Amino acid sequence: MGNKIVTFGELMLRFSKEDKKRLSQGRMFCGNYGGSEANVAVSLAMQGEEVEYVTRLPSSQMGRAGAWKLNELGVGTHHIIYGGDRIGVYYFEEAASLRNASVGYDRANSAYYYLQPGMIDWRSALKDASVLHVSGITAAITQPAADATFEAIQVAEDMGLTISIDLNYRKNLWRYDGAQPCETLNRMAEHADVMFGDVIEYEFITKHPKIPFLPQTSDYNMNLDAYRQWYEDLHRRFPRCRKMMIGMRNEISSSHHLLTALLWTNGQMLNAKIVDIPQVVDPMGVGDAFSAGFLHALRLFPDDDQRVLDYSLAAASLKNTIAGDFNLSTEEEIMEVMKSDYTIHHIKVYD
Repeated sequence: MGNKIVTFGELMLRFSKEDKKRLSQGRMFCGNYGGSEANVAVSLAMQGEEVEYVTRLPSSQMGRAGAWKLNELGVGTHHIIYGGDRIGVYYFEEAASLRNASVGYDRANSAYYYLQPGMIDWRSALKDASVLHVSGITAAITQPAADATFEAIQVAEDMGLTISIDLNYRKNLWRYDGAQPCETLNRMAEHADVMFGDVIEYEFITKHPKIPFLPQTSDYNMNLDAYRQWYEDLHRRFPRCRKMMIGMRNEISSSHHLLTALLWTNGQMLNAKIVDIPQVVDPMGVGDAFSAGFLHALRLFPDDDQRVLDYSLAAASLKNTIAGDFNLSTEEEIMEVMKSDYTIHHIKVYD
């Protein structure tokens, strides 16, 4: 077994308007590649990990350009398969003042939409790997895509890899006939060695009412006893899972967010400080930055779970300052924020 991390999902093309315009305004769209599992792959590569991304793309200019972009950022694409006619698209309208952000998907009939079990040689793709990372989105598009996800998980288990699951529940995606998102996500969670999600996603799979997180400032007192009881219930439901992280965000306004996270590990709950981010540039991909930061930090600090949690929160905090889906932060930059007072006023904003 090697040290490579493999992620699997659908690469998307994102379109937005500049300067927080509505999608109906202006004449020009800005395009970026993204997608949860690709975001994790890029973030890991930026932090120095050997990472491979697996998907199905069309053999077209846009499909090939997506793979080239991942290559530019240090992500391996040797096991991407090609076929189909189009790449999936999503349209993101940025939040502004009282107006919430919105997302519209156009991914039906994409190359990934027609992915089938057996198309990917998983034993070859997972050779020299130690971790497989997938998310709820990986399984949400079609039943065959869900079957391919469990195929990948089963092969990874047979090969002794760590299974990393991000619940990533997006209710607007589960539209195929017979879709059972709660059952499918619970099945995925049962295989997880490491699991990520926010309070809404954990509430969805367990039906345990979420605990409010409504800070206005970073000195907010959380009800840690309530979270601890929730974690104990989660551990009983998913005894295989060694580390479970819950990310939490409160949006004071479209550009002012507060962020924190909790970690269950070795029978105890750890909490991180609350980060005040008054100048959010782009909130897309923050959860993916958490996941990538966590997987990298497990190797940086194998015997210090608190530092693992603090590092992953710092990585997610930095993503809020970077336009686009990808967290283009290096290990050095994340460590600098981790060692600071976590005030994001003075972090450089990237574009």
